[in-house]
Amino acid sequence: MPKVVSYKKGSIPYFEGDRDDRIFILQKGCVHLSAVDVETKESVVNQVKPGEFFGVKSALGRFPREETATAISDSIVVCLTVQEFEANFSSNTQIILKMLRVFSSQLRSIHKKIESILQSVPEKPVTGMYSVAKYFYDDERYVSCYDVCLKFLLRFPTSVYTDEVKRMFKESSLHIQKNPSVYDELGIDADGGLRQFELPAFERFAKKYGPGQVIISEYEPGDTFYLIQKGEVQLLKCVNGSAKNLDILRAGEFFGEMAILDNSPRSATCMAKTSVKCLEFSKVNFETLITGNSQLAMNLLKLFCKRIYDQHRRFKVLVINDNQARIADVFLLLHEMQPNNTAADTTVRLDVTISDIAHWAGLSYETTKEEMSKLNEKRRIELFDNYGIIENIADMKRVVDLYNTQADKNLQIKMRYKTQGSSE
Repeated sequence: MPKVVSYKKGSIPYFEGDRDDRIFILQKGCVHLSAVDVETKESVVNQVKPGEFFGVKSALGRFPREETATAISDSIVVCLTVQEFEANFSSNTQIILKMLRVFSSQLRSIHKKIESILQSVPEKPVTGMYSVAKYFYDDERYVSCYDVCLKFLLRFPTSVYTDEVKRMFKESSLHIQKNPSVYDELGIDADGGLRQFELPAFERFAKKYGPGQVIISEYEPGDTFYLIQKGEVQLLKCVNGSAKNLDILRAGEFFGEMAILDNSPRSATCMAKTSVKCLEFSKVNFETLITGNSQLAMNLLKLFCKRIYDQHRRFKVLVINDNQARIADVFLLLHEMQPNNTAADTTVRLDVTISDIAHWAGLSYETTKEEMSKLNEKRRIELFDNYGIIENIADMKRVVDLYNTQADKNLQIKMRYKTQGSSE
């Protein structure tokens, strides 16, 4: 049963870094959520108003609290476990949609900050989609090129790139005709299906894709999102004529959900890695869908919570100004992402290449290779073609902690001089 709890002025419902599954609703009083901005190191405070939820993201995502909650006046809150939240609110479409839109906005904001640090200049959709199609064509991945070209021609039939896209589309079609099996062999394995979505009512949303087929192209307008029933979907991002592997999604996971909430262009290309069966939903039936399926709504909420945390964690890596400390934090991040890691781990194997580390760290390949070589010389890591061995993951944490300690000292000195200067 949800509990009603009173907090005296100055009481703290939870601290930054705490782990628990409580979700709060403020009934009376005033609560502030305070945290330190990882980029500016300045304090950020948000006020919770009566009737509002707080503590939702960390509870649903099962990660540490990212802020400290403080009662600014005598306050009364309702405390719910995740299970109680699901039981009481998962069928409340209005609340779920509001949370999804808030979380979508937060995730988009973090993406923009990351792009700013990486000095990425967002391309126009028409230019971006053309570059994706050209990448697949140049890489002789004709099935993928065919799909992106088709999407392009439907979206931008009169662009300056249309003739070139038609040429790539025709060439890709000829290559596929010589080897048509990829479009014929769309049988789906029986493993990994989702029983809750195997009802006849969902069959009208079902789509099947063969290996290499593009389900979503980066930069195209977003008007559908997908739930994987069976198979694996690979997420790619094309940058300067090459592709970065972002993730592999499996049965039960969603993709394309951000665009349907905030009308933004697609931020990645989603391609069938194996034979895939997925359910395709549109903006038109989205609200009806979550109204009739509370578990789907909760899964979407939890997905957003996880992605916000993951992106915020990567942002923490990118604001580190020391290259070796940044790479050390990449090792920590990748270790945290491993499903079976424990605090007792010492020697850790990471299945990544120097290019992967460079991508996560936002550094050039040459800079990353140089810093990795220094760590290798000190016997802190061993490098192989497709993986690396971290001799003691605690060493990486010490490198990052030392950097953060020094950065805090430098900030205090800077603030002291700034205060003295203003007083004079």
